[in-house]
Amino acid sequence: MKFMKLGSKPDAFHSGGADVRSVVSDLATDVIVHVGEVRFCLHKFPLLSKSRKLQKLVVKATEEGTDEIHIDDLPGGAKGFEICAKFCYGMVVTLSPHNVVAARCAAEYLGMTEDMDKGNLIFKIEVFINSSILRSWKDSIIVLQSTKELLPWSEELKVVGRCIDAIASKTSVDPANVSWSYSYNKKGVACTEIIESAGKTSVAPKDWWVEDLCELDVDLYKRVMAAIKSKGRMSPDLIGEALKAYAVRWLPDSYDALVADDYMRRNQCLVETIIWLLPSDKSSGCSCRFLLKLLKVAILVGSLDHVKEELMRRISFQLHKASVKDLLLPAASPSDGVHDVRLVHNLVQRFIARTALSHNGDFVEKSDEKMIELNFEQESTLALGELVDGYLSEVASDPDLEFSTFVELATAVPEAARPVHDSLYFAVDAYLKEHPNINKADKKKICSLVDVKKLTTDACVHATQNDRLPLRVVVQVLFFQQLKAGSSSALALTDSGDHACPKPVQEQSEQFERRIPRHPNKLSKQVTSLSASGEREQRNIELSGGRNSFKDQLVGRNSFKDQLVGRSSFKDQLGGLLLQSRSRRIFDKLWSSKGHGENGKGSETSGSSQSPPLTAKPTEVKPSPLPPLRNRRYSVS
Repeated sequence: MKFMKLGSKPDAFHSGGADVRSVVSDLATDVIVHVGEVRFCLHKFPLLSKSRKLQKLVVKATEEGTDEIHIDDLPGGAKGFEICAKFCYGMVVTLSPHNVVAARCAAEYLGMTEDMDKGNLIFKIEVFINSSILRSWKDSIIVLQSTKELLPWSEELKVVGRCIDAIASKTSVDPANVSWSYSYNKKGVACTEIIESAGKTSVAPKDWWVEDLCELDVDLYKRVMAAIKSKGRMSPDLIGEALKAYAVRWLPDSYDALVADDYMRRNQCLVETIIWLLPSDKSSGCSCRFLLKLLKVAILVGSLDHVKEELMRRISFQLHKASVKDLLLPAASPSDGVHDVRLVHNLVQRFIARTALSHNGDFVEKSDEKMIELNFEQESTLALGELVDGYLSEVASDPDLEFSTFVELATAVPEAARPVHDSLYFAVDAYLKEHPNINKADKKKICSLVDVKKLTTDACVHATQNDRLPLRVVVQVLFFQQLKAGSSSALALTDSGDHACPKPVQEQSEQFERRIPRHPNKLSKQVTSLSASGEREQRNIELSGGRNSFKDQLVGRNSFKDQLVGRSSFKDQLGGLLLQSRSRRIFDKLWSSKGHGENGKGSETSGSSQSPPLTAKPTEVKPSPLPPLRNRRYSVS
């Protein structure tokens, strides 16, 4: 901190009480100056030689026949006047960053210019400000803080503007030339000076100035940050870091303190100032979490719509980087529920529209860069799908959440964003649990959001035991679970051959479907039927005197036996499927009812997808006409 001493005589001011100041001298005082509530007993001659204002006031008092002068509007008050009075007497006065603004404004009011006396107080204070204060980072901030109490004088004397320019210029100095911040939070170092030599071993970080500016009032902070941005030397990331630090410093954590009547207006002004200072680059500078926190505060303190609109526009550029906790924005009205789901829906729509626009826009010429950009868009879309499903799971427990609002948000996400539907399934289940009185049509509609073919094994197991799901959905889950297990088993059987030739994927899938039985409980009957059919065929060959030798027949029987063994292992694998007791009983009951009504109905359909035609036809054996269910299609509902 810089200091400047003026005068050489010892300080002879004496306090005669809380509100009386007098000069100890052999000469009696001849004028009394009232500054506010403080009374100064002084001599006319020292004052009149340096102050034009006091000259006029003394002449006026003499004409009125009194020796008392009243000054009620002196900037700096009694402290500022005392500095000026001591300077007039030639007494020692110490100027510092804490009192220099008050002394400067008081000297200006009293007219202590060079016209009155060479080397007057105004001249000496200006020398101190320009040569010491404005060259020091720490002192510039202290002086700037002290100017608020002396407005508009400090503004008219350009003290505020000069301090702001000095601070803004110092923030862009090379960190190698900074000997640290005066903030004690960083490495406990209190020194703050801009140095010329770059031979320091410890280099300050790029954001060395951020915490120091957090001590400024919001109005001064706004002007300083605007000056820093106008110079164009500061990166958007540093600007965002500074705004985040200032918000953490001044915005209260608790809800009650945030919306208290005494601080509501201040918090509203603070949020609007931070939003106004956000970097011009909307896709960088501030994290999505910080922007969402600002949006939450803006909603709570009742900021204007254009303020929230600006935040929503910026959030839509990086919504995929948010977390579920960040999206839990409070509803503007208690009747809308706990969370503002419609606002989140709006953000999702903006993000998807922006992604689609950038995907259809002009990409760079190089193919490698185009591929990188496309991959980024795909990753952001997947992240958005995961985020929305997690958010739906969180807000589904809100009893006031409307059905249409839930469905609209769930369907706002493109299909490509959900390669797996587990999170969406659990969100739907949470909604059904919290809203048990939902009607049948709405339950069917909300369950149709989930594609059972995209559920993992764990989710399928959970769904088969879920009493809240419609029966149609449970059967669909069971069917596709068996279909997957059957396909895996058939694939394992195909790959186990020593000389197996690779087949096209489509042909393999068709073969797998033909090998899947209609129902696992009837697999033993089908195997028995196949065995009987094979034996009859062999007897017919022997009686007809076929061309095959006895050796070939043995080979054929061995091949047929191997197929039966393979089907037995396939049966074991299907029998080990994770079908719980309730779900299995439902499946058996439905299948048996389908079998009894087959001859009358033929084929049935429902609102869900139909199951594909399945047969139990072996590879080498002709199909037996006994099982009538093999060549018919059914759908379950």
